Amino acid sequence: MARKGNKTGEWARRHINDPYVKKATSQGYRSRAVYKFKEIDDQDHLVKAGMVVVDLGSAPGGWSQYIARKFGDKVTVIAIDLLDMDPIDNVHFIKGDFQDQDVLDKVDNLLDGRKIDLVISDMAPNITGVRSSDEALYEGLLDSVLYFCEMRLKANSHLLVKLFEGSASHYYRREVKGRYKSGVVRKPAASRPKSREYYFLAKNRLA
Repeated sequence: MARKGNKTGEWARRHINDPYVKKATSQGYRSRAVYKFKEIDDQDHLVKAGMVVVDLGSAPGGWSQYIARKFGDKVTVIAIDLLDMDPIDNVHFIKGDFQDQDVLDKVDNLLDGRKIDLVISDMAPNITGVRSSDEALYEGLLDSVLYFCEMRLKANSHLLVKLFEGSASHYYRREVKGRYKSGVVRKPAASRPKSREYYFLAKNRLA
């Protein structure tokens, strides 16, 4: 138990001293993750005025908050999460599973016949600790994201997701090849160096 407590204390100290945590706090952002998206957006120019952007697994809302701050009502942001999320001006939040029909109906009502220009996702599955089970869960989640995009993402638009090194990420990147013209790996500076996470930007969805 003492060992676990020490690990928790070490994590807390790293978190408190993290420069991105400090920066997020000073700039009024909800999480350090905002700087991961900002770096990718600055590099790839993902968000533009007039777009419809869907943020899957949005809570606590840093990515949506960044877009809303930068563009105001010039971009339509739809944020979806199973968890509660405090309101953000110019962001439409839907609580629920993006795979559920009632949530999809709410999305479609907001879209009002439009297609989505960009889907972004910082989601990860709840970890069981069993590697094979976790990889299977993640494959299922990524499949659901791809299906969501097939139904609602505009042709030649982009999809940004978080991946972790492993079989699920290899599976996903194979699946993307037949659905998008190209894909690029992004490892923002705000991603901790020892973390297995990286981001994959699938570009130009095929019609």
